[in-house]
Amino acid sequence: MKRILVPTDFSDHARFAAKVAAQIARKDNAEIYLLNLLDLPSHMNDAVNDGVNIPEVMLYLAKTKERLAELMEEPFFEGLTVYADARLERAFEGIVTFSKEKNADLIVMGSHGASGFQEMFIGSNTEKVVRSSDIPVIIIKSEMEDFTIDRFVFASDFSNEIKKPFKKLVEFANLFQAKLDLVMINTPNSFKTNDVAEHIMQNFVSGFPLENYSLHIYNDANIEKGIINYANKTNADLIGIATHGRTGLAHFFNGSVSEDIVNHAIKPVITFRI
Repeated sequence: MKRILVPTDFSDHARFAAKVAAQIARKDNAEIYLLNLLDLPSHMNDAVNDGVNIPEVMLYLAKTKERLAELMEEPFFEGLTVYADARLERAFEGIVTFSKEKNADLIVMGSHGASGFQEMFIGSNTEKVVRSSDIPVIIIKSEMEDFTIDRFVFASDFSNEIKKPFKKLVEFANLFQAKLDLVMINTPNSFKTNDVAEHIMQNFVSGFPLENYSLHIYNDANIEKGIINYANKTNADLIGIATHGRTGLAHFFNGSVSEDIVNHAIKPVITFRI
C-alpha cells in the first residue's frame, strides 16, 4: 500500500478520516493525497471549462488551497509525504477519477451515514464511492486517536467470487497483525445448517495461507443486522465486506448490503470490490 486518498470537505468527519489515514500510512510508509472537490451547477461548470474566470469560483479555489495547506501542517501528518489538490468536479465521480489517476491503493473517507428518504433517493457521497471504487474504501464515523485493529470481522457467503477481494483483505489484516473473524450470517431466507456452512467456509479458507483466524456462524433476521450485531457482540475493531458495486436499476431494486452497513454501522467499515 503506497498511496492513500483522503477526500476532505474540512468537516469533523473528514478530519477523523485524515487522522486514521495518517496512522495507516505510518505502518506502510505510504503517501497521502488530500482532495477537495467543488460540485458546481452545470452552467457554471461549462463556463469554467470554457476558460471563463468566475470570481466566486476563483475565490473558493484560493481559500480551499489555503485550508488544504493548513491541513497538511496538522501534527498527525508530521513526517509523512502529503500532497493536496482542489478540483471542480462532482464529489463521488471526482474521488473515483482521482484515485485512478494517482493509482491509489486505498480511499479513507469520513461519513455520518444517511437514513430515510435521503438514503433512498439521494444517498451519501461515501455510499456512491463504495459502489463505484475498484480499490478498498475505509469509512470512518468517529474520531480515533489510536486506530488499531486487533479483531477484524469479515462477513461473507464465502463463494468463489469472494476469493479475489479476500486476498486484499488478508494483506490489510496482516499489515495490522489483526485476528480475522470470518463469519457467515444465517438468515431465515438463506438458511444453512452448521455442517453445510462450516464445510463452505473450510473449503474457502483452505486456499489461503491463514494463521490467526477463526470461523463463525451467526443467526439473525437479515444479513445487515447480523453483521452489525456480530461486530458489536465481539467488540470488533473493523468490519470488512465485499461489494458488487451495483448501479442503476439493479442497485435500486436489489440494494446493497455493503452500502447499508456503510450507512448504519458505527464501527469503521472497509469495503472490497468483487
